[in-house]
Amino acid sequence: MKDDRLLTLGIETSCDETAAAVVADGRIVMSNIISSQIDIHTQYGGVVPEIASRKHLERINDVIQNALNDAEVRASDIDLIGVTYGPGLVGALLIGVAAAKTMAYALDKPLIGVNHMHGHIAANYLEYQELDPPFMSLVVSGGHTEIVNVTDYNKCEKIGGTRDDAAGEAFDKIARVIGLGYPGGPKIDRAAREGDRNAIHFKRVYLEEGSYDFSFSGLKTQALNYLNSERQAGREINTNDVAASFQEAVVEVIADKAVSAALEFKRNKIVMAGGVASNTRLRELLEEKAAEHGIEILKPSPLLCTDNAAMIASAAYYAYRCGERSGFDLDAVPGLEF
Repeated sequence: MKDDRLLTLGIETSCDETAAAVVADGRIVMSNIISSQIDIHTQYGGVVPEIASRKHLERINDVIQNALNDAEVRASDIDLIGVTYGPGLVGALLIGVAAAKTMAYALDKPLIGVNHMHGHIAANYLEYQELDPPFMSLVVSGGHTEIVNVTDYNKCEKIGGTRDDAAGEAFDKIARVIGLGYPGGPKIDRAAREGDRNAIHFKRVYLEEGSYDFSFSGLKTQALNYLNSERQAGREINTNDVAASFQEAVVEVIADKAVSAALEFKRNKIVMAGGVASNTRLRELLEEKAAEHGIEILKPSPLLCTDNAAMIASAAYYAYRCGERSGFDLDAVPGLEF
């Protein structure tokens, strides 16, 4: 039943999750439906864009209806429709954008295009009801490793990002080489818990002094060279030790730079976001380093770290409150920047 709260329908199809959610007043999750394609893409060792798009097309209507049903509202009760329009896979994005525009037109409701990365940050508004900007955000996912200065609900300044491989992408590649399979991030995390993070020294790449950018391609190459040399010498490779040592080299640099950024910009909170934000060692190490300076670490539950539509609905709500509107010429922008 419709109440006095502003209800936002969020739609997310940037990669391989078809998702829809209903969120009240930008903070209260009334439903959050996610239809994952992970079992389909695992057999290919990664996401196949054409398959992802086709599955979105097959599932989008049912997912939206399930979100409405779970929230116990009708489509006509929705006040606002938010949808991811980038970054992501262009074919996948187009399915969500088309569905959102169709609903907005048919129901005569406002339409808001949402930057997927803004959505990841907004997931924290769902987890922490009292959270308000400003704060520093660390966005870590399969395609992104970025430090973002959030000055207001709809104002984000990226102060550092990946120059090559993102952390999640590096985890995926090393996991595949050592036989853990796809998706690599969670499997590296699990294997690392049984390994010795000091067993192998992999270099920490900080780049030039004062930079908040990241580069993991050289680290990935070093790990591959290590694995090749060990195999050629006929020595047994301890998969758990490799996972733990590689993970430590990645998360140590991320944690150091995030804390340094918070100190420079005088932020007392670091808000984590993105799929890799659920990495247990990253969370642990970041909290350790931040505590030394009295900085609080906020981290969404694992469900809200992954791609979902509730975070898109929250971001859309705050964009709407800031006066943003999207026209029916809204298009997918696969390379959308912050």
